[in-house]
Amino acid sequence: MTAFSLDPEQTAWCTELRTLAEERLRPLAEKGEPGRVNRPLVAALGELGLLDRLFAGEGAGGPAAEQGALGLCLLRESLAYACTEAETALALQGLGAHPVAAYGSARQREQWLAPARAGRAVAAFALSEPGAGSDAAALALRAEPDGVSSWRLTGEKCWISNAPEADFYTVFARTTPGAGARGVTAFLVPADRAGLTGTHLDMLSPHPIGALAFDGVRVTGDDMLGEPDRGFRVAMTTLNRFRPSVGAFAVGMAAAALDATLAHTAQRDAFGAKLKDLQAVAHQVAEMATRTEAARLMVHAAAAAYDRGEPDIARRAAMAKLIATETAQYVVDAAVQLHGARALQRGHLLEHLYREVRAPRIYEGASEVQRTIIARELYSAEADGAQPATSQPATPESATPESATPESATPEEPSA
Repeated sequence: MTAFSLDPEQTAWCTELRTLAEERLRPLAEKGEPGRVNRPLVAALGELGLLDRLFAGEGAGGPAAEQGALGLCLLRESLAYACTEAETALALQGLGAHPVAAYGSARQREQWLAPARAGRAVAAFALSEPGAGSDAAALALRAEPDGVSSWRLTGEKCWISNAPEADFYTVFARTTPGAGARGVTAFLVPADRAGLTGTHLDMLSPHPIGALAFDGVRVTGDDMLGEPDRGFRVAMTTLNRFRPSVGAFAVGMAAAALDATLAHTAQRDAFGAKLKDLQAVAHQVAEMATRTEAARLMVHAAAAAYDRGEPDIARRAAMAKLIATETAQYVVDAAVQLHGARALQRGHLLEHLYREVRAPRIYEGASEVQRTIIARELYSAEADGAQPATSQPATPESATPESATPESATPEEPSA
């Protein structure tokens, strides 16, 4: 793979994924209840081996085309093109279960990661709170000591995808008051733990999402993910891995809207000609295609850089998510405009995409947060006397220190 193209194996895999999503996953998605976890769809993702792709490089195996962050981007873009519901279900499993794969004990991985990868257990990533979204270092969920190596969780989480129907949650709680990002610990909390309750939230685009209430929920050292007071690293490592692939999800929606527009304008008559023959329309379509391709290239480049362990992972991932989600909003809106009233009818592909495309500009770091990250990284490099691209190589984990500023934190609001 080069910085500007995919190899034949990768291209073939994307085509295979689109077909699989259209033929096997979309029928299951259409049978699901809007706003609720679609367990048959999650199970199908597991049976087809697609959930394993979320953890490529961590014992998943498979062809090279499917490996790493780039493979994840190709997977999410292809699923989003054909079935956004399947993409959503897959991405949420990844967010909730990746901390277990990366930081969990052998017991935790056996008990929870294995069934999550198989689609038998639904995972959730519980970071955001009513008063802590983009500033995730301001978490207020308290983990108060309760004996030796045990705590009681008290507080709330909000905008948690798959809540309250998940089987387990990766929960971030404050173990050291007043310590900012350095005082947060990650815990794996089973959904049936005493004192944990939840409610559904009704969103613009129906998604499984809700709020959680913790009333003295007991956790122990066996429930911890990673080290005490270093949960912020767990969160940031997970988000940095998935952030470029949020851009891939957006690119998939943009590509679907673009292809629908090409087909429509090629056959629609207006003013004595096909819509495509009107210069204003042709120029609009050209702009949509150019922006979509530019966004795709930035997403692929960011993912490839992550896989190679290159420096500036945070900056690259932020740029990829920013341009891709903003581009998708533009492309889908332009597609609606060129389709006219039919695109506003309930059930039309573009009506669906128009509702779906809005949330990615907010979750896992709003566009404003991404711009803050980009600017901070650029000025930091300038202060060090080096451009970001010429910094010394770093592992993905070293690009996400627990001492990161609050702006680098991002909310886990409705994914997909």
